[in-house]
Amino acid sequence: MATSEHTGGDTPRAAAPRGRVRLRRAALMGVPAFAAAATLVILTAQGAIAAQFAISGMPFTVTADRLEGRGFEQFGALDNMAEGSPNAGDTGGQVLTVVSAIKSAKLTKLCQSVELGGTYLHITAGDKGTPVAASDLTTDSTVLTGSDASFDNIEIGGDASTFTKAGVKGPLGVFGQQADTVTITKLRQTNWATTAAKFRLPNLHLSFSSKGC
Repeated sequence: MATSEHTGGDTPRAAAPRGRVRLRRAALMGVPAFAAAATLVILTAQGAIAAQFAISGMPFTVTADRLEGRGFEQFGALDNMAEGSPNAGDTGGQVLTVVSAIKSAKLTKLCQSVELGGTYLHITAGDKGTPVAASDLTTDSTVLTGSDASFDNIEIGGDASTFTKAGVKGPLGVFGQQADTVTITKLRQTNWATTAAKFRLPNLHLSFSSKGC
């Protein structure tokens, strides 16, 4: 994963950014452990997200009545914004996320929204009897909730670099979990990035709205 470059003289101030990076890396190890304990699990894949593009730094909300997935993995990652992003704030342009990956997924009544200066870009799909379908679906999240979650043949505490269920290799030495299947009802996420090899959105509707999902 990329890290920001820092310049300066040989002063105590110049060493501070490196310390923050080390702290973020240490914190990264515990993120999936918390997610596993809370069973707040969902979509994404490490190398397929943060390594491919710089995030905007604007989080978006995703909800679905039901998520069904085959081939599931989850671990932690640092997502990076473009250099000089106005959304970086005091984060150094990095966001610590829970990364999950699903080989194939179906989502019923999908809703996605992002706030744009008080107005929301609002997208819905899969609400007329045919669910949204995705393959190699990935999402980086900071908030994951569901009214119920279930897994088949789950393995918790594995090294993310050894995972095989979703066809994604996470970082070496990072705690993670994987399962044959995942089912979540009343899914709600705060996401920073999403990718998919294929994404089918039946009854797609995009509009601007005064409220989000």
